[in-house]
Amino acid sequence: MKSRIIIIYKVKLLIMLMVVAALILFIFAIRTISINTLNYYDPIYKGLNTDKKIAFACNVVWGEEYIPRMLKILKDRDIKITFFIGGQWAEKNEELLRNIHKDEHELGNHGYKHLYHSKLTPELNKQEITKTEEIIKRITGQKTVLFAPPYGDINDTVVSSAEALGYKVIMWSIDTIDWNTKDYRKILQRLESKHHNGAIVLMHPTKVTIEALPQMIEDLNKLGYEITTVSEVLEND
Repeated sequence: MKSRIIIIYKVKLLIMLMVVAALILFIFAIRTISINTLNYYDPIYKGLNTDKKIAFACNVVWGEEYIPRMLKILKDRDIKITFFIGGQWAEKNEELLRNIHKDEHELGNHGYKHLYHSKLTPELNKQEITKTEEIIKRITGQKTVLFAPPYGDINDTVVSSAEALGYKVIMWSIDTIDWNTKDYRKILQRLESKHHNGAIVLMHPTKVTIEALPQMIEDLNKLGYEITTVSEVLEND
């Protein structure tokens, strides 16, 4: 009888050890799963590093005078990029937005009033995004699914609010700082020192961007990169 009790005890102990081991393996597996898998998307700073692709992300809330030249440069080189559109800007520049869409560039959402979204409630965050979504869809027929927060201003509220609407929150891995740069060669230097597979390059429609853009494209092409949209570098993400 005593030996039977000992055997039962050993079996129970073995089962407990197996449960503990399984729990440890489960916790380890969770820690190694990508954040995107666990938390839907979370902010995205770059795309896949398996292909030599780089995305250009152009935030548009001003600079409409430079957009026709930008579109021509891109069209002449058969390049499609992503334009993140501000809602108020879209209302005032419907024809330009149609031209961007007509040239088959990807359209993203940049909020309506270009506010600091981290200071907004979840409801106001959603209003900024949905209002812009409706405006862009009315003008172009295209629904946006990517959201670039103005100023790159994010916190958990901004991210969760956008994701609740089905959006991926897009940041960047290379900043041209074109809005505060007078010499286009500085943009080229930044790109030269930071280029990498899956990069998302932030830019705006500015005079210095237009000056730098042809050389940016040429330099990246020589390095073997394909310049494309944000969604393209996130393929399979």
